[in-house]
Amino acid sequence: MGRTRRGEIWLADLGFVAKVRPVLILSVEYHNDERAVVTYVTRTTNVRGTRYEVPHSSRGFDEGVFDAQGLGTLPDVKLVRRVGQVDVATLERVENAVRLWLRL
Repeated sequence: MGRTRRGEIWLADLGFVAKVRPVLILSVEYHNDERAVVTYVTRTTNVRGTRYEVPHSSRGFDEGVFDAQGLGTLPDVKLVRRVGQVDVATLERVENAVRLWLRL
């Protein structure tokens, strides 16, 4: 089973350009016979005010947004540590922004 849960915020190593940054886990837990990857949406403090951004404020974080245009998938070994979790309402708003972005 995976070590992450949907709705958790993790610091992730997104490579030398993106560096280590917070991401919101969107994927469900994987099983032992499945690929050890997670799908995420990035959290940024570079707010542009687009319809794909979901505001997020929480203790320990600068004001920012989850950006549905910043979707990605990476091996879970690239996750550094868990730093939080969003509430159900925020997760639903992120899901809706992703649906809008991908026209699902």
